[in-house]
Amino acid sequence: MARGKKTANGTTPTPDSDSKSDTRPLLNLLTPSTEDRDVVKVNNANLTELKNACDDAVKRFLSRPDLFKQSHTHTDVRLALGWASVFVAAGTAFYGWRIDFEESKPVMWVGLIVYIALTALQTLYAYFVEGDIVFVGKRKTFDKRIVTERITLASRTSPAPPAPKDSTSSTPSANPSPQYTLNSTYIRSTNAGKSLLAKRQAVDSRGYSAFFDVNGVMDQGAFEAWVGELVGRGMDEGE
Repeated sequence: MARGKKTANGTTPTPDSDSKSDTRPLLNLLTPSTEDRDVVKVNNANLTELKNACDDAVKRFLSRPDLFKQSHTHTDVRLALGWASVFVAAGTAFYGWRIDFEESKPVMWVGLIVYIALTALQTLYAYFVEGDIVFVGKRKTFDKRIVTERITLASRTSPAPPAPKDSTSSTPSANPSPQYTLNSTYIRSTNAGKSLLAKRQAVDSRGYSAFFDVNGVMDQGAFEAWVGELVGRGMDEGE
């Protein structure tokens, strides 16, 4: 549990009140961008395209210079493992081409095992470590101390909820679309992450039809407003 320092009058501020005052300037920045955007158009029948378009919009919105600096650690790890497996495969193939087959078999077996291990490690990392994470961002502020804010957003596509039935009919009155579910985790810390000031989480879902019209064109302003509201709620409300 984070402890507040006593002030001159002897009172001790709670972590929640302290964190809210620190995060308020950032909350004011969580508004849709006023800059011109490229049109985003996808196939409404393709859930992968819909989710990828939303994931990319999350990254563009939160990685603005006045918000968070995006961390690419997960991507870098996957790329490193992928390139390592490619170099191992290429080196093994080149060795097998230059050396007699019988003589090269031990090295070929080692190369094959290392390649399989690297590929498996890359897959396991993506599944168990990275998971559904689409954005990790950090920002540092100074308010009598250096405070680090870290935000992680994970997304997934959720099945469409059951359509409500018309009271005068036994058939559904609407055709709800699959939902985009976004989970935001916000952490504030100081002393290089050793002192936890706040940890909060918020989750919300919205149908893809709320952000894409019948032609598949994305309403980026409405989407950014929703993301900003979700992230702001997660930052401003304690669990």
